[in-house]
Amino acid sequence: MVLAGTAACGTVENLTAGQKLDNAFEKLGEERSIAFELDLDTDAKSLMALDAEQSEPGEEMPAEMAELLSEGTISVSMYSKKPIKESEDKDFTAMAMKLSGPDGALLEYRLVGDWIYARVDAATLGEMSGNPMPSAKELPPQAGAFKKLLEGQWIKLSKKAMEETGKNVSGAEGLGAEEPSAEPSLDAKTQKKLTDALKKAVAENVDFTTSGGSDGTEHIKATAPFRTLLTELLDAVKPLRNELPIGEELPTAKDVADAPNTKVSADFTLKNGELTEVSVDLAKLTETAKVKKFALVLRVSEGEKPEAPAGATELDIEELMSSMLSGPFGGPVSDEEFGDVPLGEGDLADDTQMW
Repeated sequence: MVLAGTAACGTVENLTAGQKLDNAFEKLGEERSIAFELDLDTDAKSLMALDAEQSEPGEEMPAEMAELLSEGTISVSMYSKKPIKESEDKDFTAMAMKLSGPDGALLEYRLVGDWIYARVDAATLGEMSGNPMPSAKELPPQAGAFKKLLEGQWIKLSKKAMEETGKNVSGAEGLGAEEPSAEPSLDAKTQKKLTDALKKAVAENVDFTTSGGSDGTEHIKATAPFRTLLTELLDAVKPLRNELPIGEELPTAKDVADAPNTKVSADFTLKNGELTEVSVDLAKLTETAKVKKFALVLRVSEGEKPEAPAGATELDIEELMSSMLSGPFGGPVSDEEFGDVPLGEGDLADDTQMW
């Protein structure tokens, strides 16, 4: 991790902090399973006050959504056949993601072996977003597994079938179409140059302080002026823009010239040398006295291997595609549904990237 490595370039305290962070992240990388929980440390009142300053009249955030964002959590767990630091996508055999609200799980996703599982609290999510979902009773028999989904039950889809369908649709523009090019990646030489450049920028602009207790818990705080650090990081990357896959899409120092330059802090919590939590204090960046507490918190644990839920109903991918290409749940498509908007070349192929 860049932040951990850069600490060793500064003062004696930075050196100690850097070594401890390096060791903590090294331990994480040696695990085969890992779990994260992400949430906002704030309250609904602060979120609504912040949103009101940026929204047009009548477009303010609903109170229900503010409550979800302030009390909700996103949990992610993954399991690999190899240590995490050595793992590629193909090595992860099980993953899980859950979005939880004040009253329980709102959305769950699991990948176990060759199957994808999902369930959703459609009614609650619809109320919170202001876009109510139809009840399962309102759907016709053709809806099949969708009715189970709206009832809050688990459904499952074949991962292989989804991948094959995605390939077939993306190649539907015609025979002889070229295979999609591989995702751009960084070679080892460019990775090293990028890491060294970022390390230097952070080392010159970030201050580290450490504090600890008698129970094995220790806090390492990294503090820096926001705009200055962001500008230095972008300037450090600038000479490498032509070598980076997304170099042309990166912002420049001019793009962040109006960003606040108040100091922001990231607090790393270690327990017996292992990373357990990272909290980034963003309250000062809001530039409003109405927001007293606003932090992004990431909690880390070893995690358990996700398992397949019992009783999931299989959703046939071909039926799903048929319903997407015809009317809702198999009915005919009306002119009103599509209007006069033409289907552009490649639109369907782009849509299948969700698979």
